[in-house]
Amino acid sequence: MKNRKLKFIFRIVLFAGTAISLFYVPWILVKAWILPLPSTVQEQVDEAISHGFDGMIVYIDQAGQPPEFYAGGWKDRKNKIPADPEALFKIASISKLYVAVSMAKLANDNRLSLDDKVADYFPELVGRIENIEKITLKLMVQHRSGIPNFTNNPIFWQNEQENSKRALEFALDLPASFEPDKGYEYSNTNYLLLRQVIEKVVGYSHHQYIKEEILIPLGLNNTFSSLSEVDLDDVMSGYYVGVEEDFKTHEYGMLATAEDVGTFLRALNDGSVFDAGEQAIYSSIYVYEHGGLVPGYQSLAEYHKDIDTVVVQFINTTDFNGYDWNLSEIIINRIVDILKNDKKS
Repeated sequence: MKNRKLKFIFRIVLFAGTAISLFYVPWILVKAWILPLPSTVQEQVDEAISHGFDGMIVYIDQAGQPPEFYAGGWKDRKNKIPADPEALFKIASISKLYVAVSMAKLANDNRLSLDDKVADYFPELVGRIENIEKITLKLMVQHRSGIPNFTNNPIFWQNEQENSKRALEFALDLPASFEPDKGYEYSNTNYLLLRQVIEKVVGYSHHQYIKEEILIPLGLNNTFSSLSEVDLDDVMSGYYVGVEEDFKTHEYGMLATAEDVGTFLRALNDGSVFDAGEQAIYSSIYVYEHGGLVPGYQSLAEYHKDIDTVVVQFINTTDFNGYDWNLSEIIINRIVDILKNDKKS
């Protein structure tokens, strides 16, 4: 009797704890998660728009099948222009995959060593970045350097468009997050420095190197380094919850169509982006899929080996709390489940 009573009390406490937890979870996330799974990807895209996203693009590349394109909501909310699956999108940190591939290529060509110390390339930063004499290029690629992330500095966001021109300053003279190779912290500063390393090694823009070594060989004609290279009308608008401004005019680096990102991700995972010896190096330093997030733009580029499928998802709505990011992850997981169900049927 005593054990049964204790079990009953435990269940009450567990239920109360769960109820309290759910009280603080946005119900839109719960709703998106528990809704019956639609039978088609387009239905899932339309459902995602009903959750509050302004616009959405999905690209799917299933091995042996023609690519599939889906869209919902607005490309431009103000002018009522529907989402266009061929629109350019700000891919943000997905660009780190292109940088990591570049590092593998340069290492394979013996133009640099991943064991090189960061201080060898930036002697002027000794004393301004803690442990820089011990940090290797490989640790920066892997986000194991301990160098603080400049986007974690709240001052950076007071005027991020202007401050991005001197972004490194917002990571200098700060204590290290941890000793080199003793932890992990995703740091945009790592890749800011890696882009500069590429330029020091090749003697010209890292954008040009990526174009010559990755974009042109793969036929990626709709991938660009900045807004200055594109027609603004071709770019999908970006929105931040609670702000009327369209973030389309903000400079956030690389832009691409969903198809170009998907083609690159396929080449990354099947190895066709690499020359002999490069993939082994890449596999030792970085991942094979990525997400991207800047104000107004969030993206996910995934490869699912079990169904040999690439899925790229672009959503032009972000928020302060990150709930929209969580929602986007739920949506892409449901899209993958739909594709897996289709494989079974």
